Amino acid sequence: MANTSEFGGSSPSLQNYASTASAVKLASLGLIMGISLLGNASLSLLLLKDSSLHKAPYYFLLDLCLADVVRSAVCFPFVMASIGGDSTWPYSALICKIVAFMSVLFCFHVAFLLFCVSVTRYMAIAHHRFYYKRMNLCTCVAVICMVWTLSVAMAFPPVFDVGTYKFISEEEQCIFEHRYVKANDTLGFMLMLAVIVGTTHVVYIKMLCFVYDHRKMKPAQLVPAISQNWTFHGPGATGQAAANWIAGFGRGPTPPTLVGIRQASHLGNRRLLVLDEFKMEKRIGKMYYMITLTFLILWAPYISACYLRIFVRGAPVPQLYLTAAVWMSFAQAGANPIISFLFNKELRVRLRACFPCCLGTQTPMEPYCVI
Repeated sequence: MANTSEFGGSSPSLQNYASTASAVKLASLGLIMGISLLGNASLSLLLLKDSSLHKAPYYFLLDLCLADVVRSAVCFPFVMASIGGDSTWPYSALICKIVAFMSVLFCFHVAFLLFCVSVTRYMAIAHHRFYYKRMNLCTCVAVICMVWTLSVAMAFPPVFDVGTYKFISEEEQCIFEHRYVKANDTLGFMLMLAVIVGTTHVVYIKMLCFVYDHRKMKPAQLVPAISQNWTFHGPGATGQAAANWIAGFGRGPTPPTLVGIRQASHLGNRRLLVLDEFKMEKRIGKMYYMITLTFLILWAPYISACYLRIFVRGAPVPQLYLTAAVWMSFAQAGANPIISFLFNKELRVRLRACFPCCLGTQTPMEPYCVI
């Protein structure tokens, strides 16, 4: 009787704790949803509006942003509805499978796309001539279509109860039902996700090793040469002649092509692969690696909990840890715009140029005072 009275006395406090926890979950998920929609929509508009950003790496970034917008607008409201319904699913089993399919689809889509981006980043650094020649809009569209096809292939089989999609009350979402490996088929999906993320980091490590091995190589520089009647001689003769020929000075045949000079198809579009361009490629690579690292950090706790439940029968996962892990995976939908603006100076500059009214430009001070 004493125990019963103790439980009876603690029942109101448990109810208050549950209501407070639900309010915190709703508020945090609403904040994540708002940041994701606002940030990804703003970045998408910037990438579409600014023609100078119509390049291969930003096409992939646009695809990431649009996918996060759809995930936030479609999947998160159902999670909020389940929280409001005391961790129950208020809809049909078919809708649960559709929502779970979309959640897994977007997860694998990010993983596959970041892997493809890592390969293109390596090509941009190590094989820049081939990269600039082949990575056009059609190639990017083909890569994006391939990524979506692979993502659908990974997320669609559980719809037919191969690794069943169900509502998990502990996670308050429709997702894989991760049970013990002998009673479930989700191990292959989890292993595939881990392999993709691991391979992506291997590619970035290879790119880092390439940059480290070539750190002593200087970019193409034009060494001043001695000129006598437009006849150049000296250590920088070829480079000076080529520079003057490109600038329109002098006549005669085209000077020998230097290492570091890429001849364009149009005469007015000639440019040099100089240090600034190499630094830009490194900045974009750093931005995408930070996006990949953030994806790994935010998904690692949840993936670890899934592996624990798969390999250990009846593994007790603390509810607080599981909730935090699930919410960290939700936060990944709003992290990409923040990382993109933090680690890419070009995006910040173009944002100020395209949306000056939203950033509150400072009025320049007058050099004198009117008396």
